Amino acid sequence: MTVRVVEVIERKRDGGRLTAAEIDRVVVGHSRGEVPDYQMAAFLMAVLLRGMVDEETVLLTDSMVASGQRLDLSRFGRVVDKHSTGGIGDKVTLVVAPLVAACGAPVAKMSGRGLGITGGTLDKLESFRGYRVDLTTAEFLAQLERIGVVVTGQTADLAPADGAMYALRDVTGTVPSIPLIASSIMSKKIASGAHGLVLDVKVGRGAFMKTLARARELARLMVAIGKARKMDVTAELTAMDAPLGGAVGNALEVMEAIATLAGGGPEDLREVVLSAGAEMLLYARRARTRAAARAMLVRAIADGSGLRKLEELVAAQGGDARAVADPSRLARAKTVTTLTSGRIAYVARLDAHDIGLASVRLGAGREKKGDPIDHATGIVLRAKPGDRVAKGEPYAEVHASGRSGDAEAIRMVERAFTWRATRGARPRLVLGRIASG
Repeated sequence: MTVRVVEVIERKRDGGRLTAAEIDRVVVGHSRGEVPDYQMAAFLMAVLLRGMVDEETVLLTDSMVASGQRLDLSRFGRVVDKHSTGGIGDKVTLVVAPLVAACGAPVAKMSGRGLGITGGTLDKLESFRGYRVDLTTAEFLAQLERIGVVVTGQTADLAPADGAMYALRDVTGTVPSIPLIASSIMSKKIASGAHGLVLDVKVGRGAFMKTLARARELARLMVAIGKARKMDVTAELTAMDAPLGGAVGNALEVMEAIATLAGGGPEDLREVVLSAGAEMLLYARRARTRAAARAMLVRAIADGSGLRKLEELVAAQGGDARAVADPSRLARAKTVTTLTSGRIAYVARLDAHDIGLASVRLGAGREKKGDPIDHATGIVLRAKPGDRVAKGEPYAEVHASGRSGDAEAIRMVERAFTWRATRGARPRLVLGRIASG
């Protein structure tokens, strides 16, 4: 008996629980062109308003995976992946992917572009002139076998239902649904074939999830989906009220990632890298304890193997690998405006949302899909919450290329800082962890 789409929509509208066949009828049918956009939009709104139990969300994820190809990476051993829900200054992938691969764990990652105030890994990697983000599945597999790490864009044949559904969610007000967010992320991760996944779920002003409660629910649900489909998953909840690290903007973040792999870099970025990287090495079965895994990562920084692996990755995907050793080859902004303190003060608060907006005004981000990116522009933060800044000392640099929004961006950066006369406590970075095992 054929399942009627309108009956599925009505059942969810009325708060009912859907079966696998009912969800397949809508999701797979829409990806094949059998279910029109208006019915899928109605289904998405019903899910947003009525929600889904975990079992339904797992079935929804299954349908999205079944709409396309699913990679089998078993011949490479225990392959690991890492995904961030997006934040300001979040260049963790640029550091952790080559670092973990340098420790002997195969890393296969499909990333996305930035939209709105959050940056995208692909945009950052394209700061290396010539870097290809459009590898075919065959090229993806060949590179993973050859050098043990690949970071590219999502291929069109993996979970295509997700792309079609997301395009509708974006224009129908149905983006902020936790079951839809979780199934969107996990369908792509399951389809891309990794055995272990570390999720960095950002929380705060510069993140999609503004509250710890909603971030925890999203993390719990994604872990539950992975566990139901025999994938090892850890979700780390990390703070995003202030940007991560000091650099915000594509080439600037690449420079900071290179510095971190070379043994420098900001303390908060290094901590998130070591935390996520340790989980990845545990899932790859390259270490037995978190402490041992962290020690391996620290050694890979100290002996330069992580930095060499980044160079290898960039070269393999057609990028200018010479920029790893010589970051001056990366794009530079036309002007740099240094903001200095008018008094001795401590940074009480640094608004990640305002810094993200400022980076978009400078051209480092995009307002809508398809907008061009200026890889040279962005912001370098010289002080973070809890830091003391003396009178006349710099607290931020604004890297600009002469756009009409530059003056507004500078004012936004100035407003993003809240000052106090005495030192306050530094905010916590890792807020929690949820694991499948």
